[in-house]
Amino acid sequence: MHILNKTNIDFMRWRWHAVALSWVLIIAGIAVTATKGIPRGIEFAGGTSVIMQFDQAPSDDAVRTALNQHFQGGGQNAVVQTYGDVSLRQKMVRVPQVGEESGAALSKTADAVTAALKAGNLGNFTVVGTEIVGPAVGQELSRKGLLATVLSLGGILLYIAFRYQLSFAVGAVIASVHDLLITMAFLAFFQYDLTLNVIAAILTVAGYSTNDTIVIFDRVRENLRTGRRASLMEVINTSINQTLGRTILTAGTTLLSAIALFFFGGEVLRGFAFTMIVGIITGTYSSVFVAAAVVTFWRNAGPTRAAATSPVTDALPGGTPQQPTRKARPQRKARAS
Repeated sequence: MHILNKTNIDFMRWRWHAVALSWVLIIAGIAVTATKGIPRGIEFAGGTSVIMQFDQAPSDDAVRTALNQHFQGGGQNAVVQTYGDVSLRQKMVRVPQVGEESGAALSKTADAVTAALKAGNLGNFTVVGTEIVGPAVGQELSRKGLLATVLSLGGILLYIAFRYQLSFAVGAVIASVHDLLITMAFLAFFQYDLTLNVIAAILTVAGYSTNDTIVIFDRVRENLRTGRRASLMEVINTSINQTLGRTILTAGTTLLSAIALFFFGGEVLRGFAFTMIVGIITGTYSSVFVAAAVVTFWRNAGPTRAAATSPVTDALPGGTPQQPTRKARPQRKARAS
């Protein structure tokens, strides 16, 4: 299936605008993170999470009041929110306190939360889910999540530097870091919890974006070998236009799947799906603008090395270069006998 055949869009013309937009989003994300922070899921923060389904759903303030009155330590640090669809009448209460990290004491805090809500006369409810993570486990998961992200970026750098050129590798890694920062910014904007599912989505997006970048870089390398006298920016523009249909098809189908998962996957997968949606959009954007722009900045967007030493060629209407033409040698005059 082919779409957008023979497009001729000057993507590199907008590279400075794209860089400016990226910086605006990144700085805004840093500002929101510094002021509000990114909520950490129970896997990283540690604590106890209890999900309850009520016959008549109480307000968040009523749940918090019951915790303040009947839960040891109060509800000031507790997170109370509606869980899942409103029609399910479910509330999630997450508190940072945990019991001992072994034995039957693990469920002590969850039992205390349940008892506090019963004492608050909030109506009949049943506990439909409980999650308990100790502080030591949370720190270990945080360390491993950070290590996995750093190692994945390092592996991308080494692979592309070996397979292509260092400038291409730097462009791909900067694009991946860009995707990570933009995704974290949107998590801060919409206050989604940073959970193991979200970390998995971020690593998936890093791989997806790198794959899209490699497709473009591979076409750039092929076009550099044609030996046409063209600047690097012209070669990159041509390569992006040649792969544009493929990029739209793959990104579009993946994006539709992530959107469906966001709306119909349930509350547990909503953070994962949101991260995938943002990552797919910013990953496609960074492959076209950021990664290619870094290569042009690195190599100064001048004539390619292959073009500087290649014979002059004329492109056919179909885009295939003709064979180099040779000037006819002047005929020698016959000597007078």
